[in-house]
Amino acid sequence: MKTFPENFLWGAATSAPQSEGASRIDGKSDSTWDKWFEMAPERFNDNQGPQITSDMYHQYKEDVQRMKAIGMNSFRTSISWTRLLPDGQHLNPKAVAFYRDYFQELKANGIEPIINLFHFDMPWWLMEKGGWESRESVDTFAYYAKTAFQAFGDLVQNWTTFNEPMVHIECSYLQGYHYPAIHDFKKAVQAGYHTLMAHIKAVSEFRKLQIENAKIGILLNISPAYAKSDAPEDLRAKEIADHLNIFSFLDTTVLGQVPDFLIEILAANQLLPKTVAGDKALIANNPVDFVGMNYYQPFRVQAKLDGKQPAEDPSDLYASYVWPNRRMNEYRGWEIYPEALYDVAMLMKTKYHNIPWFVSENGMGVADEARFADKTGMIQDDYRIAFMQEHLVQLQRGIEAGSHCFGYHAWTFADCWSWLNGYRNRYGFYSVDLADHQKRTVKKSGLWFKTLTENNGFEATEFE
Repeated sequence: MKTFPENFLWGAATSAPQSEGASRIDGKSDSTWDKWFEMAPERFNDNQGPQITSDMYHQYKEDVQRMKAIGMNSFRTSISWTRLLPDGQHLNPKAVAFYRDYFQELKANGIEPIINLFHFDMPWWLMEKGGWESRESVDTFAYYAKTAFQAFGDLVQNWTTFNEPMVHIECSYLQGYHYPAIHDFKKAVQAGYHTLMAHIKAVSEFRKLQIENAKIGILLNISPAYAKSDAPEDLRAKEIADHLNIFSFLDTTVLGQVPDFLIEILAANQLLPKTVAGDKALIANNPVDFVGMNYYQPFRVQAKLDGKQPAEDPSDLYASYVWPNRRMNEYRGWEIYPEALYDVAMLMKTKYHNIPWFVSENGMGVADEARFADKTGMIQDDYRIAFMQEHLVQLQRGIEAGSHCFGYHAWTFADCWSWLNGYRNRYGFYSVDLADHQKRTVKKSGLWFKTLTENNGFEATEFE
């Protein structure tokens, strides 16, 4: 029996823009997603935009009961910046009432809310001023954060600032998957620095309020780099990849300093961002209380022998490679490598002073899941159960080795909208029927999760 610590947080995660819907009602202003869908709907899978998504805005009370039914004792979601502060300055009373009732409903049913502030939903009014490229975004976000802490601090004990900041940086400024969908390494670094400083100033505002028993953290996507060989050039590629993609935010938010090696790499490639006097002290004085780690896949790297200098893309600094023994989730094109979760646990223990952390996302996206339904209509998602069990075996190994992990959150509770991909891949414990008012039906994985939470563990001999 693989068992977990007492009071372990078993739950799931989603975000406001991916689950709430109601994107243009009750005072909410537009995010970049609302406007981008309006401007270029053909870029979105099957014409699926952010208007309705999974409709948790109207179904949250019933959804909380569904969470309770599968044994969840915690739930991570986000606040919509454009719903709470439609113009960036004035509170929307309908938003305050909605979120307060939402959070109270969770707590009344024994489900601890973990509330995030930004999950890729940049306000359009701020995007028109340059978004994360503009230093104005730092103080604007800090004000939003302070407003949220004041409005809901009596209900929320666990706060996070950003979900996967590297994703909105890369997808917006290098990969073309988020607005403004441009390719500019220099702008990506500057946007990343402003995101970091927005986080730091939000933490500073949180500390000033001294909310009793409350803690604050950040949610980071972690894809540990594994070098193709022990050759010095491959190991250097791994070091560069880890510093750009992992240590850039982990070192600054946990240890309070920007890594020297990262500064050297950026300087050598003429990528250093513009900073402001006092930033370094702010970073040093505002570490987080805990970290959420989103893990889906590893990152296999090797030396890049013909990269441009100065680099115009991260791929000029290191190259990816295909591990011959890999297993794949073909629907996402992602390698399945549960062992990395143990490595993440050890990283947190050894490099980051064993700071409290939790798995804030882990899950398996699969397309056309309806084909796996049985005669009753329940989706038999054994592949998802196996995926989670394999990862939980490795997580439990890390906890036994002394890593301070306090929870595991699956992505996601109910199938949710996923940016340009819409509903192409499904991840939920509950299926969502878009043709029938977003009707929820529990999957086999939901029943498995209930047993997991009741036992605070599971039999896992077949995965050892």
